Amino acid sequence: MIATAGSRRGPRLLLLAYLLFFTLLVLGGIAIAVFGDPRAGEPVVRLTIAAQPRSLSVSPIHSGTPQISPPQAGVNSGEPVPPPVVVPPTIVHPVRLGAALIADPALIEATDNGPLPKVAADGMTPMRAYATPVTDMGHPHIAIVISGLGISAKATAAALATLPPQVTLAFAPYASDVQRWVAEARRRGHEVLLEVPMEPFDFPDSDPGPHTLRAGVGEDANTERLVWALTRFTGYTGVTNLLGARLLSDPDSLEPVLTYLARRGLLFFDTGAATHSAAPDVAARTGVAFAQATATIDSIQTAMEIDHELSELENQARTHGSASGSGFIYPVTIERVAQWAQGLAGRGFVLVPASAIVSAKK
Repeated sequence: MIATAGSRRGPRLLLLAYLLFFTLLVLGGIAIAVFGDPRAGEPVVRLTIAAQPRSLSVSPIHSGTPQISPPQAGVNSGEPVPPPVVVPPTIVHPVRLGAALIADPALIEATDNGPLPKVAADGMTPMRAYATPVTDMGHPHIAIVISGLGISAKATAAALATLPPQVTLAFAPYASDVQRWVAEARRRGHEVLLEVPMEPFDFPDSDPGPHTLRAGVGEDANTERLVWALTRFTGYTGVTNLLGARLLSDPDSLEPVLTYLARRGLLFFDTGAATHSAAPDVAARTGVAFAQATATIDSIQTAMEIDHELSELENQARTHGSASGSGFIYPVTIERVAQWAQGLAGRGFVLVPASAIVSAKK
């Protein structure tokens, strides 16, 4: 077959197109080499996101009881300066701030760990000596114990500035400056309790810290841990539990603890951490001064729920003559308790410290 002129032009045109394309590529490369990349010299922006500083956090742990995480060393956490030191390392004379007794050598057994409370030679107990007096005995009594103080200076200072002096404050034993805050709380009229770390059911997932009193470890081990906690500071009327649902549910492990507290003249306040606490029965056997919270006021941390629980405490006090609630140092708890307390007397109730509820039950 003889090829036509049109059929011969097709391949030639395609070949010319390929040659033109490669020619342009070569010329472009030469132009870049001579004149430079047109994109060269464009600014490059790199964004650096600074890490946020770690601040003190308060978060609930598995058992529903709050866990406090202190700020990292060297981080400016904005915490206020602690109050001045008023209790000397060696206590040889009674220490007072105004009318409030902070420390008394007659009530102290000196140990290598620190001042251990004891019953004085004349029979005066730390519970009676450090108690806040109550004058109005003619109306139903309500006691509120707020725990978690002494670790966060900011939260502790806010609680002291906001809460009325009739609210009992419970201090954890771990901070190095806890005695300063206890003294300031006493100066402002608050009754003080010591939080003793006790084993919860989900230990160690929920861990109240070193020196935790454990179920089943033996009396000597728990007594040693208890003494460590008792020697952290002075000026408290008694002890309350830091977590502790498992220990409070074990009468055999709890009895030596409450017996020791009774011999030292201290009260024990059960915050209600254990659904089936053995503390009421063990307290009756050991003779320790005892009170138990009838409600945890901030299990649900909203203003509405806290107000509801406080109203229920009023109903209980109206029926039984007294009632007591426990809470944590959440900002919403502090705000609602302070607001509620302002109108309490007008509703016919008296806000009292924990020792007054113990006295009412004895």
